[in-house]
Amino acid sequence: MKIKELYHQLVPKPRIALTWMRALPLIFFLLFYAALCISLELSGVLLFARPWAFGLILFSIWIWWLSVAGYGGLSKGRALAALVSRLLMLGLFVMLIAEPRSVRVRDVISVVYAVDLSDSIGESSVDSALEFVTKTVTEKPQTDEAGLVVFGRNSAVELPPRVSFPFEALNSRIDRDATNLQQTLSLAAAMLPEENRGRIVLISDGTETEGSISQILDELKSRGVAVDVLPIQYEYDKEVWLENLELPRFVKLGENYEAAVVLSSLKDGTGKLVLRENGEPIYEEDVTFKAGKNRFVVPIYLRSAGYYEYSATIETKRDEDQIRENNTVINYLFVEGEGKVLVVTDPAGDDRDWEPLVKAIREGERNVETISAYEFPGDSLSLMPYDAILFVNVPADAFNVIQLKAVHDSIFNQGIGFMMVGGENSYGPGGYHRTVIEDALPVTMDITKKKVLPKGALAIILHTCEFPEGNTWGKRITKQAIKVLGAQDEVGVLVYDYMNGEKWLFELMPAGDYEKMVPKINGAQIGDMPSFVNTMELGLEGLIKSDAATKHMIIISDGDPQPPSPKLIGRFIKNKVSVSMVAVFPHGGRDISTMRGIASATGGRYYFPSDPNQLPSIFIKESKTLKRSMIQNETITPEVGMISSVLKGIEAIPPLHGYVLTTIKPRAEGVLNAPEKKEAEGDIDPVLAFWRYGLGTTAAFTSDLSPNWGADWVNWDHYSAFIKQLMIKISRVQKQAHLKMWSHTNGNNATIMVEDFHPEESFLNVAARISGPHDKKETVVLKQVSPRRYQASVPLWGKGRYQVMAIGKSGDREDHANGGFIVPYSPEFLRFRSNPIVLEEIAEKTGGQRLNPDKAAEVIYGRRAPKQSSNPIFDWFLIALAILVPLDVGIRRVQLDWYVIKSWFGFGSEQKASTVTMGALLQRKQGVVEELDLRKGKTSGAAKQTTSQSTISQLQAQKQKSTRPNSKAENTQKKKTDKTTNPPGTKTATDSGDNATTTGRLLDLKRRRQSEDEK
Repeated sequence: MKIKELYHQLVPKPRIALTWMRALPLIFFLLFYAALCISLELSGVLLFARPWAFGLILFSIWIWWLSVAGYGGLSKGRALAALVSRLLMLGLFVMLIAEPRSVRVRDVISVVYAVDLSDSIGESSVDSALEFVTKTVTEKPQTDEAGLVVFGRNSAVELPPRVSFPFEALNSRIDRDATNLQQTLSLAAAMLPEENRGRIVLISDGTETEGSISQILDELKSRGVAVDVLPIQYEYDKEVWLENLELPRFVKLGENYEAAVVLSSLKDGTGKLVLRENGEPIYEEDVTFKAGKNRFVVPIYLRSAGYYEYSATIETKRDEDQIRENNTVINYLFVEGEGKVLVVTDPAGDDRDWEPLVKAIREGERNVETISAYEFPGDSLSLMPYDAILFVNVPADAFNVIQLKAVHDSIFNQGIGFMMVGGENSYGPGGYHRTVIEDALPVTMDITKKKVLPKGALAIILHTCEFPEGNTWGKRITKQAIKVLGAQDEVGVLVYDYMNGEKWLFELMPAGDYEKMVPKINGAQIGDMPSFVNTMELGLEGLIKSDAATKHMIIISDGDPQPPSPKLIGRFIKNKVSVSMVAVFPHGGRDISTMRGIASATGGRYYFPSDPNQLPSIFIKESKTLKRSMIQNETITPEVGMISSVLKGIEAIPPLHGYVLTTIKPRAEGVLNAPEKKEAEGDIDPVLAFWRYGLGTTAAFTSDLSPNWGADWVNWDHYSAFIKQLMIKISRVQKQAHLKMWSHTNGNNATIMVEDFHPEESFLNVAARISGPHDKKETVVLKQVSPRRYQASVPLWGKGRYQVMAIGKSGDREDHANGGFIVPYSPEFLRFRSNPIVLEEIAEKTGGQRLNPDKAAEVIYGRRAPKQSSNPIFDWFLIALAILVPLDVGIRRVQLDWYVIKSWFGFGSEQKASTVTMGALLQRKQGVVEELDLRKGKTSGAAKQTTSQSTISQLQAQKQKSTRPNSKAENTQKKKTDKTTNPPGTKTATDSGDNATTTGRLLDLKRRRQSEDEK
């Protein structure tokens, strides 16, 4: 029963007769709706992602039934309008569910050229590939777009697809020691606009050392992206290379050993084999080798403990060996001995900065070795002989990034101690902010709470430099310069963009927002600006608005933009804004004199580096001009913070005459602090602090230990004792090692072996952490392969030095072993022929072609097919639906008086007498009431009862009379006749007719009540 009742509620029975004529609105709507949707789809204006949703239009039959069944209570016209509005709403709703999308057709081809720059590709082949790109781009149609991607181990976008192609030189930095075609094609496809027909032109030798190309081909095919290929052909029939340099695993001083060199060749030949120890030749011999593998043994002799690096090189005739990069292999030996302290000094510094310190360390019975920053080794393995490393007032720009990374890794992985001794070239003023050295120190160079530190502002202008990777160098040194600044300092970068001209890449903002700046710098498109004027004006306006105490501008350029006017230079001088100019490969003498003149006039400096590698140190040096305020040239007496063994036996601490502001890190041990300042209440400046970093201990002494700030300390009785206890605190503790580790490489894999020499044999859980090139780290678990021996194999990820730290655990026992290995050259140099088969497979699976250089442009841009793309337009349909909802409600709920509406516009004035309803009725009511009052005084009570009709009756009679054709006089005369001829109490014909209706009965009831009131 309930189901039946529900059915009747949803589909009620009709109250009126239904005919086929009433179904015409539904039939016309369905036909129109179907024709509209089909025409939109076929014409290409719209497409619907879910066409099955159109089946919901069948609900229009139910809507039509409710309308024509007579349950709306509306007039015929309003019912039809309501039905149409409901059907339109349903049609729009169904279209929304079908997901409409607007269709756009464009006859534009976007091409991304992918050029292989890996080591297996010679420089001449790269130049030919770039010439091919330039030639084909100049022949493309003007509306088509072209972009450039370069790749090796990684990929980089040189130019995104655009109509113009402003290529000057390669600026992207990539790792060339491998080839990753999968990543390259994925990046190139991501650069193609969806609305255009996309195509990739791959220029490569087809060798793939990383990734899997098969994983990307199906995706390219599904997207309709064809890959045209231009093979780089080469084949070497004569090649000689060194595979390995084998050294003894365990050695003792004073004994003879042998080193074995493994040589391979494609053909028989001769050459000279040279073995070098720490760079010095110890063996030279002419050798004869056969095709295949050859092994040569060389005697070696170890005279003292330390780190020994051996390199073997085969020298052959040029016509017998075409790749020279694979002719050298490197390996090392480390012989443990008495630990030493390495003191690193500033090459441009004063000997008095470190001489008293070195003397005190020797008095503490430790071996000391002093080297300048330029002589500092570039790998952590060569630092193994040292127990501690000291930086004595040496700036960061005296090192390169590799050297600083070696220090960091030696502290963290090998447990070597480290201390930075202060001075004007240390800590923040020395450019160590946001470096790996700051990570290792117990203090940070961010001065977040110091109120006494004035703020600096730096504006950097980048002009494209026409040398290889010029823009990349500009971005790199910009980031390094910003790192030097304090968090509260302001920095902004200006560039010339090919599309938007001179602009701020980002306006002056706190250097503490470094992470926000990096993506903007990396994505900058740096163009060849025509003039210095606009960018210098923009930079000056920004610096003027800044409230910084020190304001500076750095410009890197080749010098060819138009120089600024003397008036603009005068504004720089007036606002005390200095400008330093860095000339990189300038075009001539006039350019040099212009840049030198700008720097001289504004109080800046002029640089003319001959090598781009000097640029980072220049920018760091310039940025340090804003950091000099961190140096506190005042006399203080350090106060003891935490009790430490370093102060054992020391009762009074002499004063210091200066120090560098730093902030101690959480969990660091602050042993000596500067007295607290009133203006920086609660903020303590550390003088001596320690903490544990990885396996090593690091220290920060923010003053110096020389006759400058530390003059009273150098003459202090406890100076040598303090230095001795300081070295004991930070130096690596030599422990008896029960684990021995060695490793070797074989192709693209390395084998790591660890042997346990503990007196008590037990099973160990051994794991090794490997740090290698590209800042990549990997952890592997070593499996036991025999009693006390554990082994693991790990894939290599490029040439360079790998450091390995093995840890063995068993219960409470934990042992460490350090070692490593060196991959001397890229595996790309072991490729002796190209692989065009891979390229042809790529072209075949994606619908591309193998290109002929002579007719390549016609093939690339000639195969045209308009690209159809679509965008969702859900919002527009939703807006239309929202408009129809109130319209539907209005049709059903609001009734309009069209006579009144016409009168607003002046229509229907001739029918005014007949259309006036309420006003005429009210006037007539007033007249009837007056007439009744008059008659009440002239007639008897009986007559009054008869003649006293209700107001409603009079109004009804008046209305009926007003609609008859009789004149007003005739109506009045007839009314009087009726009153005289019908005596009171009798019924008239009208009464008898009206009493049959509800209105008549109501009138009779009212007359009886009036009669009773009069009585």
